[in-house]
Amino acid sequence: MYLYRSFSLRLLLLLSFAGLIGCASTAQLEQASAEQFAEMRQELTVSTDAGDKAYVQCVADALIAQLDEPFASIDWDLELFAEDQVNAFAMPGGKIGVYTGIFKTAQNADQLAAVMGHEIAHVTRGHSMKRANSAQAANIGILVGAIASETVRQNAGLLVLGAQLGLLLPYGRYQESEADIVGLDYMAKAGFDPEASVQLWRNMAAENGAGMPEFLSTHPSSERRISDLAAEIENVRPYFNQARARGLRPNCRR
Repeated sequence: MYLYRSFSLRLLLLLSFAGLIGCASTAQLEQASAEQFAEMRQELTVSTDAGDKAYVQCVADALIAQLDEPFASIDWDLELFAEDQVNAFAMPGGKIGVYTGIFKTAQNADQLAAVMGHEIAHVTRGHSMKRANSAQAANIGILVGAIASETVRQNAGLLVLGAQLGLLLPYGRYQESEADIVGLDYMAKAGFDPEASVQLWRNMAAENGAGMPEFLSTHPSSERRISDLAAEIENVRPYFNQARARGLRPNCRR
């Protein structure tokens, strides 16, 4: 998710070795995502709270209605996991997962729309494909080197860190910032108050404390996100006003 997205080690290795014969295709990534999503449904606790599930689905439906094709026509599959982590994610092929722990920081539908709009934007902007292929480029060299050299094998962790700092993290921060802004567009066009995105990140900062230094994180700092989102709100306010004028007032209640 925009917070702590994670694929299993098995999936990471699958994509890394696939890179030996070329970049991952959309079909490969969607298949891997579907398999991972099914595995999560087996391994995590799926919420049985019908009210919470309907609430999250209501927010998702309002956002999806604002997407361009082909994403508007995807049969999006949403699951609510009864897990305490402050987490949510979206994966290629239209898979959305929300952890009930997100309710600690996304305290109303508008704030939840900021979370989910961001996650959906990662899919519509093809960020997963770019990250997968970047990860392959970094991990292939690490894996091949680890096989060839005991010294490299013993220091694989250092190589991973170097690959992250040199290749993966700067690109990841750009993707996160782009998803913030694109997600803000989606929520405003759906009739959710874009001001809620700023309060969400204030809540997130309070929940997470100081956090990691920005240069060692794939995500912009909370302060940076709050500043960037606040600066963008006036640009998306016309979308919000137009949505309300058309009667778009999502009645999503928990």
